[in-house]
Amino acid sequence: MSLAGHPSPPIFKQGPTPLVRLLVLVSVCLAMLVADLKFRYLEVVRQALSVATWPLQMAAAAPADFVRNAAVYFGTLVEVQKDNAALRGRELEAAQRLLRFEQLEEENRRLRGLLDMGPAVAAKSIAAEILYDAPDPFDLKVILNRGSQHGVEAGMAVVNEQGMIGQVTRVYPVQAEVTLLTDKDQAVPVQVARNGLRGVLAGAGQGRLELRFTLSGADVRVGDRLVTSGLDGLFLAGLPVADVVSVDRDAQTFAVIVCEPVAGVERTTQVRLLGRAEPPPPRPAPEPEPEPRKGLKG
Repeated sequence: MSLAGHPSPPIFKQGPTPLVRLLVLVSVCLAMLVADLKFRYLEVVRQALSVATWPLQMAAAAPADFVRNAAVYFGTLVEVQKDNAALRGRELEAAQRLLRFEQLEEENRRLRGLLDMGPAVAAKSIAAEILYDAPDPFDLKVILNRGSQHGVEAGMAVVNEQGMIGQVTRVYPVQAEVTLLTDKDQAVPVQVARNGLRGVLAGAGQGRLELRFTLSGADVRVGDRLVTSGLDGLFLAGLPVADVVSVDRDAQTFAVIVCEPVAGVERTTQVRLLGRAEPPPPRPAPEPEPEPRKGLKG
């Protein structure tokens, strides 16, 4: 008589049931996981297994890596050729601008000498790279790979090839913290390049800037370029900062002027730090107030 499909007689059952075995094994696995997370007793075993299986992993990934690297190589070769052609054109343009700049600088030096003015402000420049964003998500700040050991000082302007993106606000030995222009706590003294009108440009968040404390009747137009005024004694004068995108004169006293930065403030990695090679002369001390005259005694 066939016993297919019928449970085994109780006389042949040995040991715990499969469900009990499953529960025991699951309990043992959970206990090992908890013990490993708490005491790390399997860390050496994992490291040994990773070292032992590393050659096998490399051998298994070798064909895919070869195909991928070959595709990247040929694709990069084409891009490099295009970039070289574009860079040659830019190099010629830069050479022409450099020659013109040297000529204008020489003329400026002679004119300043004729007017008996002091020499132009000498600039200090340091190349740097953005490492990562600051840990605080509410502040628009980044960390650079240059610090006080490289000559970085607090207050230096941070620029890229298009214009200013921020200011060094904190310096460490080998790193520096930069507050971006669009941060709500950042303010830069600027002037309108077209007419020299001065104002204060403040961050408004979400990639926007505002030119604050400007009278409603001030000569500010959409499209005006704002540059650093250099009157604060920290920034060099003439650095491009922002363009005016809207002007609302409906306010009673001050106009609402919205600007956008000329540089990719939150989309850049290589930057340059600019500052004064020498500190500006100290401000003159305020004159002491005259002492009140004492009345004559009778």
